[in-house]
Amino acid sequence: MERGLLWLPLLAVFIGLAWAGWHEFQKVQAYEAWATGFDRSKYDIKSMLGQRGDRLTWGRPTRQGPIDLTTLSLAQVGTLQLQINGQKINSQTVADEPLPTKGKIELVLATNSGETYCIPFTDADLAHRWEKALHQSLQALKSASA
Repeated sequence: MERGLLWLPLLAVFIGLAWAGWHEFQKVQAYEAWATGFDRSKYDIKSMLGQRGDRLTWGRPTRQGPIDLTTLSLAQVGTLQLQINGQKINSQTVADEPLPTKGKIELVLATNSGETYCIPFTDADLAHRWEKALHQSLQALKSASA
């Protein structure tokens, strides 16, 4: 009887882990359905992000699909920066030393009209790859309009 009582909390932990896993699986399934319409997309526990042409769309993942969606044209973006713990990271810093892996990682978009949007990331390397890809898209957009 005593052994059974000792195993009961462990059973509760396993049930909680199974529920959390199922919950996250449903979020990923909703993301996969949402991401089919994009050229490039990313999912993590903090946000979903998709790019189609010169349009960026992002929001928070839920089991029913993304919420708090924001869409922005790259033509409106004035500056694009990667920030980790509020500090701006430039490409030369990344080439010289590895990115910090802990802290608040955001891709910050500032529009020409003065609005600022922050897209959260959990992985600094993924955020840096997105920053590079969006810089390339911005360059292509500017050269096409010139």
